[in-house]
Amino acid sequence: MELAKTNRMNNLFAFYKELLTKKQQEYLELYYGDDYSLGEIAADAGVSRQAVYDNIKRSDAALEEYEGKLHLLAKYEASNDAVDALSAYVHEHYSKDNDLRHLLGEVQKQVAQ
Repeated sequence: MELAKTNRMNNLFAFYKELLTKKQQEYLELYYGDDYSLGEIAADAGVSRQAVYDNIKRSDAALEEYEGKLHLLAKYEASNDAVDALSAYVHEHYSKDNDLRHLLGEVQKQVAQ
């Protein structure tokens, strides 16, 4: 499985998990989070491999659709990028300004939540 896709699905899952059914959540956690194969999930669930595959594909599409409409992951990534750029600037130009560094630390905490 492609690492970039796995990371994206895990990130989308973190934002939109509650919008999925319990079965979709379970299958995605096993497939992307725990790296189970389709066959392993099918055996545990007592369904066919094809049923698991279809469920995961529908779930992937649902996550992408939610992101296409709500853009939560994109906004989160943009916020992180902006804070990283600000942090680099502060450390380069204001490394001795402890008040500014403290405030930047507070912003970084908020973005990380």
